[in-house]
Order: sequence, then C-alpha cells, then structure tokens
Amino acid sequence: MIPPEDRSQLMELFREGLKEGASATAIADLIGICSRTLRRWGIAFQTHGFSQDRRKGSPRNVAHRFTPEERQRLIHIVNDPRFADLTPAQIVAILAEERIYVGSESTIYRIMRQEGLLNHRGRTRLPREPREVPVLEATGIHQVLAWDITLLPGPVKGQFYYLYMVMDVWSRRILGAEVHEHECSELASAFFDRVCRDEGISKETAAVLHSDNGAPMRSFTLAAKMAELGVSLSFSRPRVSNDNAYAESWFRTMKYHQSYPLRRFRDLLSVKAWVDGFVEWYNAEHRHSGIKYVTPNQRHYGQADAICAIRQQTYEEARQRHPQRWSRPPRNWLQPQVVSINHPRPQKPVAA
Repeated sequence: MIPPEDRSQLMELFREGLKEGASATAIADLIGICSRTLRRWGIAFQTHGFSQDRRKGSPRNVAHRFTPEERQRLIHIVNDPRFADLTPAQIVAILAEERIYVGSESTIYRIMRQEGLLNHRGRTRLPREPREVPVLEATGIHQVLAWDITLLPGPVKGQFYYLYMVMDVWSRRILGAEVHEHECSELASAFFDRVCRDEGISKETAAVLHSDNGAPMRSFTLAAKMAELGVSLSFSRPRVSNDNAYAESWFRTMKYHQSYPLRRFRDLLSVKAWVDGFVEWYNAEHRHSGIKYVTPNQRHYGQADAICAIRQQTYEEARQRHPQRWSRPPRNWLQPQVVSINHPRPQKPVAA
C-alpha cells in the first residue's frame, strides 16, 4: 500500500517524465507501478502509450458523436411525411441522390431506437409471440390422445395413400387407424366420430386430443366435431416435431417394421389389409419399451401391473439365491404412473 504522500510524489515524477518526452510505459516500469494502478489514480493515457479503458460503462470521449443539433435534424428528417413508411436504408439512398448526408443506416437505426421511433410500418404482419410449450399429463386411459396423418407410397411414383392414426398416450394402444386416398377435414371428423363411439369417449371423459398443425387438424369441421364429443384440442408448436413425439415414434416403428414393403403398395385394399394387420400386431404382441415391455393391450386393459409384479418377484428371488452377484438393487419393473408430453423441467432454485 503506497501512502498518499508517496503517491503524490510518484505522480509528480510521472508527469515530469511525460513532459520530457519519455513513454508512459517506460516511466511506469521505472517507478514500479503497473498501468492499471495509474489508470485507477485517474490519469488518462490514450495518447501516452496505454490502451483505452474499454470496459462496459467506462467514461469515453467519442469525437464523432452527434451534436444535439445534428441529432435533432436527423429526427426531423425521419419524421418527415416523405419518409413516414420508409426504412433507414431507403431514406439514406433518397437523401444521397439529393446530395444530403445525415448519417449512416446504423446511426439512424440507433437514434430511432433511442427515440422510440422504430414502429412497425406497412401492411405486413407483426412478428408473433412464441407459442407456449404444450404440457399434457395422463394418469389413465382416454385422458390424452395423440393423432397424426402420414403418407404411404402408392403403386405409382408420386401417388400416396393417407394413414389416419390416433393413439392413447398413456397405454400406447392404437385406438383407430384408417387409410384413405386423400386427406380432408370431413374424413378426419368421421374417423374420430367412429373412434370415440367405439371407445366410449364422451364429455364425461374430458379427453384431450393432441396433434400438429396440419390443415385437417386445424380445420373448423374437426373442431366442431370435437366440441360435440367433448374432446379438447391441443397443438404442437410450429416446426417442432418433438411436441407430437408419440405419433411420430409410432410412424417410425411402422415404417421400419420387417413386413413394411420395400417398394410400394399395390392398391388401396392391400394398404388397408397391411395396416390392419400391423395395428393388431402392435396392440397385442409388440412389447413396448416405454411401458416396461408389456403390450399396449395389456396396459390398456389393466393387466400390466400384475405382469410386472411377477417380474419384480422373480428378480427378488434371484437376488436372494445369489446375493454376491448383485452389486446394485434389482431392476425396477413398476409401470410408469404418469405419461407426459413435454414434461416440465424442474425449476432452478432462486438465490436468496
């Protein structure tokens, strides 16, 4: 710690050295004080060999800063009726033709932003606020349904059939699947009318139907039918396929199955026959990894808990016979009680 009287003496020596033409760096090295200390003592060294203090918020003397008169002139020009609906780029171009220069585009943008003059101009649509992340939870059947439409290749290149599919998210059971030659809201409405009637879904069920933002999904026809059936609608965010991951995952399982044709389907009847067979296999035989390798039918109809209890007991007995072979607790075969779409992440603790 340098006493104040020594500091004054060192500062006097430093100023005398600068007057004699010595560099500030050499003087600082000679007296054993670094440039940070001298800067803290309040000496400006921009012209004496030291770097300028570029920290955010540090005082600066900007030589090219606009004077109040120049700033007011720019604001007056921007507010001129001629330029009311033009961008700064257009304003700069027009003024240059008239041999007038008031500042660069970035300067005009900065001053307009500071003065609150950057308003939406023209008839283009305003930027939309990001859509909220859909968060849905199911603790039983018929609470959250996911549906989508996918393309299946027809007999001719460029021709496709449309597969309509709806799944119970909690049990992963396919509640309905139909194939049509085109997609439209009327077919989707009739499809859900049959599915809800067969599954007993009504206003008392309070089901939620989740989908992406396709035309049939967003149609007024389907919305009216769902309101009649007492089913709420939920939609994914634009261009976020993960919001409808259950339906997309099922499509991948279907199209990578060994029975899926390598080339194309022959006709509509062959497509319908194959889809019906695949749905029957998926619901009754496919052991799904997301529900601890039971079939969707077993979970949907309440058999999964008993099956998993037998597995848990088998593992416990095996551990008791040879405990030295188990370095960790046995595998947990309990069924997931809650199935979510976009499960909310745990909130970070707020610092006190």
